[in-house]
Amino acid sequence: MTETIRRDSSGFRLRGLGTTRIETFTDAAFAFALTLLAITLDPPRRMADLDAALLNVPAFLLSATMLMMFWWGHHEWSRRYGLDDGASLISSCLLVFTVLIYVYPLRFMFSLMVSWIGHLAGLPAGDLAGMSGPEDVNKVFVIYGVGFSLMAASLAQLNLHAWRRREVLQLDEIERHETKGTIGAWLILAAIGVISTAVALVIPPHLALAGVPGWVYATLGVIMPIYGAMLNRRRRRLIESTAECETVEAEQS
Repeated sequence: MTETIRRDSSGFRLRGLGTTRIETFTDAAFAFALTLLAITLDPPRRMADLDAALLNVPAFLLSATMLMMFWWGHHEWSRRYGLDDGASLISSCLLVFTVLIYVYPLRFMFSLMVSWIGHLAGLPAGDLAGMSGPEDVNKVFVIYGVGFSLMAASLAQLNLHAWRRREVLQLDEIERHETKGTIGAWLILAAIGVISTAVALVIPPHLALAGVPGWVYATLGVIMPIYGAMLNRRRRRLIESTAECETVEAEQS
């Protein structure tokens, strides 16, 4: 019998091509969060105001990219598993509530980062007004880290819920491998957020001002490629093993 279920680029069968109410609700929340990032309560009325607003564009782009990473994680989960039950609703709501609370700390964090980089490069970018002292930097990293960790943990929980229902969903070996790999990836992100938060809580303010808690996130640039390479090697071995089994079965028949 010919298989009609579509698969994504990793070979995962897409069980959730029909949009669920959970996915619709989550999409709307992310769209609203992006809107909050883009709009201001006091639109520019003079050229100087417009110039100042344009300086915030890099921070907006970075903030929007971060939000879209989490949105894509939920979108991928929805397409792969198509779950629409109580546990999925609770974890999705946790993600939504965190996104809506997290949106302003996210914008503030990236404004701070862009301003810091611009200061080092001698370029006008962002705005550090409103920072009363180095201790505020610690506080920003703590608030940001808590939100980042909660969002990553929510997506890890959603994929863990799918893993617990692997028999009902009839996940094959490749799909089980991808599910475990995705859970691990989100747990790594959550752990990095927790570590950065802990660092921001214990280090002196002058070290936070130097961006030490932020450098914890920079380690993801090394950790995630290594983790992805390990998963890809395992996936290739599974594909080769599956192909060999199918060949043997074909020969025996």
